[in-house]
This record gives sequence, structure tokens and C-alpha cells, in this order.
Amino acid sequence: MAVSFSPSSLVLFFMVSCSLIGMAVSESMCQPTYPAHVIAVDEEDVNLLQFAENLEHLEADYFLWGALGYGLDEVAPQLVMGGPPPIGAKKAELNELTLNIITEFAYEEVGHLRILKRTVGGFPRPLMDLSAANFAKLIDSAFGYHLIPPFDPYHDSLSYMISCYVLPYMGLVAYVGTNPFLNGYYSKRLLAGLLGVESGQDAVIRTYLYERAEEQVHPYNHTVAEFTTYISELRNRLAKCGIKDEGIIVPKELGAENRTMTNVLSADPDSLSYMRTPAEVLRVVYSTGDEHIPGGFYPKGANGKIAREFLKKP
Repeated sequence: MAVSFSPSSLVLFFMVSCSLIGMAVSESMCQPTYPAHVIAVDEEDVNLLQFAENLEHLEADYFLWGALGYGLDEVAPQLVMGGPPPIGAKKAELNELTLNIITEFAYEEVGHLRILKRTVGGFPRPLMDLSAANFAKLIDSAFGYHLIPPFDPYHDSLSYMISCYVLPYMGLVAYVGTNPFLNGYYSKRLLAGLLGVESGQDAVIRTYLYERAEEQVHPYNHTVAEFTTYISELRNRLAKCGIKDEGIIVPKELGAENRTMTNVLSADPDSLSYMRTPAEVLRVVYSTGDEHIPGGFYPKGANGKIAREFLKKP
């Protein structure tokens, strides 16, 4: 039996066919061409990229809990891989603007973990301390005395964004530090993509805080700018490798070309992003100043070969 098509059906069929052909041609034209002998992911890249999963786990659960009131166990339980739930995480009291920002950040971190674990494998989520008490201890260390009442990142939008100042920047400098040691072409592409988003998150946080630089952080007698300065100075002290961290207001000698006191982006004298080694990162996130002694955000230490080897050494 002959099958007949209406003119409109034929037009639709033609349009769909052309679209599929165009997509196929476009796909072939838009993919980079790599030399035949190069490796996508070198075996030496695996541990370096897996190390980053510790920081991505930290950000993912902190942002998810802060914005949504639940974490990775509910949003993407397959990425947890049996790791323990974070300590003290809860929903923050966020206004609409801040909630929208942190919600987006949260889902971006889920994507980061997924692509990392899909590419280089992974490990169970490490035990993480996201409690208000842990953040209060960190802020007390930054200022050099006990704030009264203790700093609570979940209290309001500004407090939460100040606490976020602590997180993506560590991923940013870690990725910059990892970059020269990667061999595989896909490893480099993956890191560049991760670094781009981490840098964007850090820039959003710093801009948010810069707009409020002179505001007093209630109920303390300190401005937003002072909080960023003290936090950055603490991280420099813990890492023990000079200035690689700067607040949102700086002396001119630390500003761009020694001509600005504004410091929306933290960068070196050539306006390049600072870099940190895994050891430096661990000294900071452990809050101990020693990559061999866990604490801070990781009470039992970070996971993966690099972090665990440091824990085995005296």
C-alpha cells in the first residue's frame, strides 16, 4: 500500500534531516585535533586530579547545605561512594540574591565531582567539619582573639558569603599549581574547565564582598574588608610560603601595577593567579599549618594517595 505524506510533513522531515546533517558536520568541524601519539589522561595525572576531589567535596556539600538544607547524599548519592556525612552542615539564612548564587555554585560543584570521578576515578567523601563552631575557630584564629558571639556562617547572607571567601580560592590556587605537572591533553582540558569555573566563583564572592567592603559585620566591630584581610593573612601564615592570598583592599604595593588599593581579584605582581602545592593547600584546610596533621575542615585528613601519604610521614 502506498504511503502518502502531506506537504507540511515533507517540509518537517526535510528540516529535521538538514538539522541532523548540520549537527554532524558541525561536530566534526568543532572538535580539536590532537596529535596521534599524545595521551588523553596520563597515569601520573590521576593522583593530582583526584586530590582536587577533596576540595570539590568540601564546596559541594557546603554550598548544597547552605542553599538547600541537604547535601550530596540526596542530590547525587553515587558521588559520595560511602563516605561519612559532613559534621554540622545546615541551611543558611540567605536572601534571594545570595540563595540564587549559592544554589548555582552548589550544582556546579556536583558537576565537577561527576566529571572528575568519571575521568580519573575517585574515593569516598572524606569526613568534613562544616559546623559553625569550626568556622568560628577559623575566624578567631584569623583575628587572634575570640569573637563574641562566635562567628556563625549560617546566620545571614553576609556571614555566609564571608565564609565562602575561604573555599573556592583554595581550589583556584590548587588548580593553578597542578597545571604544570599534568601530561595528558584531556587532563589539561579538564583542569582548565574546572579552573575557569572556580575562578568565576571566587570573583563573584570577592565582588559581592567588595561592594560591602566598608560595611560592619554585625555584631562585631570589624568591616567586611577587615574580615577578608585577616582570613587571607591567616592562610598565608598557615601555608608558610609567603604572600599568595590577599584581601579585597590592599596597600598599593600589592595592588595591580602598584597603582590600586582595590583588589577584587587576588593576583601576583604580574597579575597572574597565585599557585599552591598540595602540601600548602593541606596546611591551610587542616588549619594546622602542617600537611601531616589533620584538622580543620578534615578532622581525619583528606583522601586520595597524595593526602594519605602525607599522613603516613612524621
